Amino acid sequence: QVDLVESGGGLVQPGGSLRLSCSASPLTGFTLEQFAIGWFRQAPGKEREGVSCIAGSDGSTTYADSVKGRFTISSDNAKNTVYMQINNLNAEDTAIYYCAAGPVCYGVSDHYMNDWGRGTQVTVSS
Repeated sequence: QVDLVESGGGLVQPGGSLRLSCSASPLTGFTLEQFAIGWFRQAPGKEREGVSCIAGSDGSTTYADSVKGRFTISSDNAKNTVYMQINNLNAEDTAIYYCAAGPVCYGVSDHYMNDWGRGTQVTVSS
C-alpha cells in the first residue's frame, strides 16, 4: 500500500508549463522502486484517462498518444516523488490530475493501480 499526495496544479495560461508532483509514502519496508506510478486525469464531463506511467523497477515510461512530446514523467526515488512536467498547455489539458500506484504499468491503463491520491486541479485559461 502507498499513500499518495499530488501537488503543483493551478491556473495557467495557454502555452504555459506546470510541474506536478506525486509524493509517495510506501509502507515501512517498501520502496518506491517496487511500484509503478501512473498519472491520470479527468476533465469535466469526461471519463478518467491515463496519461503516463513510470515503472519503479527500471524507470521505463509510457505515454498516451495525446500527450507525447509535451508531458514528461520522472521519478526521484530518494525523495519518493514522481513528477509530471507539462509543457505547452492548452484548454484540453484542464482536468483534475491524479497519481496512482500499483505493481506494474500496463500501458497507461489503470488496470493494476491500487492506490490513488486525491488529485490536483489544473486549469488552462487566459
